[in-house]
Amino acid sequence: MDKKSTRDFIVESANQLFYEQGFEHTPLSHIAEEVKISKGNFYHHFKSKDEILDAVIDLRMTNTQKMLDKWKAGGELPFDRIKSFIDILLVNQSKIKKYGCPVGTLTSELAKLNHRAQNEANEIFSLFRTWLCEQFVLLGHEKSADRLAMHLLARSQGVATLANAFQDNQFISDEVDNMYEWLKRYS
Repeated sequence: MDKKSTRDFIVESANQLFYEQGFEHTPLSHIAEEVKISKGNFYHHFKSKDEILDAVIDLRMTNTQKMLDKWKAGGELPFDRIKSFIDILLVNQSKIKKYGCPVGTLTSELAKLNHRAQNEANEIFSLFRTWLCEQFVLLGHEKSADRLAMHLLARSQGVATLANAFQDNQFISDEVDNMYEWLKRYS
């Protein structure tokens, strides 16, 4: 296994802090403290917070693609693969309740800031959208695949937002069950 570099640790720490505190509310000094490096060493690896954001978005894109590839390899049927997408609400339930969806919160924050990296962050949603479309096509819904993919993305984001707002585990479980039932109509 490859040994992680200081740069890798910086990006992973920034990723976590951006999720927990938000991009705007995470000073570079917090990231340096988390990694236990001096500011000088920090600036050796990244010249600006925007450079770190770019690296965090790249990391999230890579991790999302790996997750989608794993689901594709692990699920025998498109139904099972789509169910894996729905299941992330349960798998990440405690984090979602505390911080919201990592993709949704970052894209929303960057949109509010009118940040130049907003479109790059939106590409993470595009990975999910494209992958879900492929699964719905395999289920025989070629003409409506994009509409179904967007519906499921919107629903999962709504669940994540409301779970964060109301801190209700039962709500998450009920909505996941409802999404399973909805999916059965298309399988």
